[in-house]
Amino acid sequence: MEHQVFVPVPADDLRAVLRDPARVARCVPGLQQDADTGSGPLAGRLKVRVGGHTVTYRGALSLTERDPGRFAVEGEGTEVRGNGAVKLSLTLRLTPVEDGTRLDFTTGGAADGRAAAFTPQATATAVRRLLDRAAEQLAAVAVAEVSDPVADAEDAADAEDAATAEDAQDTGRDGSGDEVTEVSASVFDTDVPPPSLDPFLESEFTDLGDLGAGRPPAEAAHARRTMIGRSAEEVDHAPPRGRYAPVPAPAPTAAGDSLRWIAPAAALALASAVVLGRALRRRR
Repeated sequence: MEHQVFVPVPADDLRAVLRDPARVARCVPGLQQDADTGSGPLAGRLKVRVGGHTVTYRGALSLTERDPGRFAVEGEGTEVRGNGAVKLSLTLRLTPVEDGTRLDFTTGGAADGRAAAFTPQATATAVRRLLDRAAEQLAAVAVAEVSDPVADAEDAADAEDAATAEDAQDTGRDGSGDEVTEVSASVFDTDVPPPSLDPFLESEFTDLGDLGAGRPPAEAAHARRTMIGRSAEEVDHAPPRGRYAPVPAPAPTAAGDSLRWIAPAAALALASAVVLGRALRRRR
């Protein structure tokens, strides 16, 4: 099968990517590289979707440069879940054209297992889709390598630093720059104003006019003085004092406290009556 794809990238940039197997691995859609680096960057798992079926193969690819503008790809793999195997061969030719490069693919292969049951039309559609995605990835990797964002950021930072240094030199040479004096005073040397919780500690009201002047009651002033230096929680929960202090409720008295004296009084009255009656009888 033959297939052509156009990419707006120069052929030299694409050729530089194809000569690096590590960057070629980034161009294979769906490739999951093996953790074992000894097998190479183009070894791992590849998931292929054909029609409504998905098959995962484990294998490896090899890329060889035949000519400055022609590369050969050989690969083989086995099904992860099954006994099927697949072998492929691909030839890629880079042809410089106006505003980019034309990629000419020539593919061939043999397969058994699940892949053998697919129709030729479904297989061709899946291969074309895979090659289109690979060409897009190849162009993206080549463009990313040409324009290095890290290098661009470093160059911009160097240019900004050079401009800042030139401005500083011009300012010092002209003598028009603002002089900055060093601040040596400490925050602990700053005068702290008196607290405003008690305005009557230092002065009195003298301009009250007809409203009358004078200090507030001693209880209120004492309450304000005691609140200075205390936390808000203590002030909120502190009981009021002076005239604003709550009146304690009278202690409840039980009924038994008043009735416990009735029995002795009744006994005393009865004994007095008996003694008085006996005295009156003796006189008679």
